[in-house]
Amino acid sequence: MPSPYRAIFAAPGTTSFSVAGFLGRMPLSMMGIGIVTMISQVTGRYGLAGALSATLAMSAAVLGPLVSRLVDRHGQRRVLRPVTLVSLVAAAGLLLCVQQKAPDWTLFVFTAVIGCVPSVGAMTRARWAEIYRGEERRLHTAYSWESIVDETCFIFGPILSIGLSTAWFPEAGPLFAGVFLAIGVFWLTSQRATEPVPHPQQGARGSSALRSPGLQVLALAFVATGAIFGSVDVVTVAFAEEQGQKAAASLVLAVYALGSGLAGAVFGLLHLKGEPSRRWLLGICAMAVSMIPLLLAGNLPLLAVALFVAGLSIAPTMVTTMALVEAHVPRTKLTEGMTWTGTGLAVGVALGSSAAGWVVDASGAKAGYVVPVVSGALAVAVGLLGHRRLRRPVPNREGQRGHDDSSGDSGVGERQDGGQPVA
Repeated sequence: MPSPYRAIFAAPGTTSFSVAGFLGRMPLSMMGIGIVTMISQVTGRYGLAGALSATLAMSAAVLGPLVSRLVDRHGQRRVLRPVTLVSLVAAAGLLLCVQQKAPDWTLFVFTAVIGCVPSVGAMTRARWAEIYRGEERRLHTAYSWESIVDETCFIFGPILSIGLSTAWFPEAGPLFAGVFLAIGVFWLTSQRATEPVPHPQQGARGSSALRSPGLQVLALAFVATGAIFGSVDVVTVAFAEEQGQKAAASLVLAVYALGSGLAGAVFGLLHLKGEPSRRWLLGICAMAVSMIPLLLAGNLPLLAVALFVAGLSIAPTMVTTMALVEAHVPRTKLTEGMTWTGTGLAVGVALGSSAAGWVVDASGAKAGYVVPVVSGALAVAVGLLGHRRLRRPVPNREGQRGHDDSSGDSGVGERQDGGQPVA
């Protein structure tokens, strides 16, 4: 492991919570695509599969920030364990309904309750921020590492989920997603030494982190970005099935994540200067442009190449996003702030997967790639219109990093106050 990555793991407990966070995040890439694969196998209805995946994402979008706000107030252990148990019970109910061929409405009810699953990525990033607060280079590397972990989940998660559901039994993918969630969350919350200190008083009387204008831009842009991810997943499964190689969809999606993971690994080694907001906007534009070649891919190998190239822009954009969130959100609401970006993604995944399912049912898989192209264009529009809000953190906010002029034009990272947060 290159020295910048070795350095961040010098702090006690970092290796353990990172591994636990990896396991707890596997359902992020397994559950949605597992439901799509399961329903398409059992019923052959991609519209229903996409709608259920959208329901899961939308439910997570609504419930996720509420769970994270409770975490900021009461701590990770007290909140994450009970909500994880609720999510697991709902997942078991969904699988039972599918196996017993229950009415469609029961599938939607249980899928919606699964959405209370905690944002494990936000929990681990909050731990890194607590450990390396004020050390911008190490935080940059830590966020890059978390992005690598995310993409590793998206490399292996779809392979496991689709592979298990197609080779074993349809419910196997979501079932194993639940197993990973239980192990990851309960292991993570058993590690008290690195758990961020809760802020019950500040959280109780404070407003939502979403009042930050910069966070509003990031969350809205990520709605369109999530639509890219959700539609690509659904359409790729359908495209592979049209090619007579449905199980190969997991490998193609893994290549997409591999491109992002490699780019994130390199990005974490760099010490970049200049405005993070400009890097973020460039990343959004690159993601949008990279969707266009998908319309031209006529077979799975060409599609895999196009998705690998498209993946190169994802992780660097996500890393920059986390740095911008930290700059625009008070310290006492950091977990909630990070979750709001995931909420934007979840809403986008819901819209994108649902729209893609309808297009595939109506016009075929290849036409479905119009959905991520349009979604990318919308993300660019939001980024251009909201870029000015991202250039500087909002001054004089509770827990805000730095003073009024301390961040300069960089938006994040540089302090004139000795590295201490303003209380």
